[in-house]
Amino acid sequence: MSAPHPEHSAEDLCSAGARLYERALREGKLAAAEADLAPCLVDLGLLHPALDDPVRLEPVTPVVALHRLLRTSGERIANERRREERLAETFGSLMRLARQGPAAPEAPMIRLLAGTEQINRAITDAMADASEELVTVQPRAGLTGARGEAADAASLGRDQAALDRGCRIRTLYPHTLRHFPTIAARCERLKGDIEVRSLDEVPDRLIAIDRAVAFVPADKDGKLALEIRHPALVDHLVTTFDRLWRLATPMHPTTAPQPSHNGITPRQHAIAALLVEGHTDAVIADRLGMNIRTARVHIAKLAATLGSQSRAQLGYLIGQSGILDRER
Repeated sequence: MSAPHPEHSAEDLCSAGARLYERALREGKLAAAEADLAPCLVDLGLLHPALDDPVRLEPVTPVVALHRLLRTSGERIANERRREERLAETFGSLMRLARQGPAAPEAPMIRLLAGTEQINRAITDAMADASEELVTVQPRAGLTGARGEAADAASLGRDQAALDRGCRIRTLYPHTLRHFPTIAARCERLKGDIEVRSLDEVPDRLIAIDRAVAFVPADKDGKLALEIRHPALVDHLVTTFDRLWRLATPMHPTTAPQPSHNGITPRQHAIAALLVEGHTDAVIADRLGMNIRTARVHIAKLAATLGSQSRAQLGYLIGQSGILDRER
């Protein structure tokens, strides 16, 4: 069984049809059965049954065929123009009605971003207009390896461009990252008004630009983020940042020492506060931006300093020591 003949228009006449039509013009007639090889010739009106012999087909002269096809094309174009006029008339009245009604809704004040690429693109677009200040909270170190280097390079370029436009950049890290080498290197590479401070514990990631737009995570994996442009929400986030900033310890450009009280380091102080709240080692590690093994080492050192023999006793001794009552 032969394949069905493909549909096409006269301007895209198939090779079989073109050869058969040329032959019909030369010979004047064809057997109707021969047109089975190119049924498009009958469909397009290039062949028609002979009046004196219905089993044979005669060709329509090219001049007549062309005139008829052009007329059909002109009618189609006229119909499309009439359709355009009707559409313009219909929607013109609707547009006039819309202009008389409430203003069209503005861009959403909160937008969900999905995927690292979309999130980074949105941040880059917002940063391109930054002219006053960028504030960020970075609870964890960045990626490692080639992927991390590429991401860090893109972020550095973005931040340096903002600094070159006169922006101020302030960043909060947890104390556990104070001596992280890539952070120190980043601070040295950026040239401009940049300040970095640290706290025992910082909230989840925040990027706020010119008090106009903020980005916060929308899931735990970092694959979703919210782009916030609601003035009240952005102002609330930046105000919260400012309050944390005043409590934080300077890291760059000047470094302030973290005081130690009776052998209890600031890091152990932060751990002690979370221990008495009843948190597990895993939660403490996550809240303070360290791995669980490091957290357990600090817990063991704290227990040794206070002379504790058990987890329950450690909580009691922390309360009795008064270390959480002292202002650091």
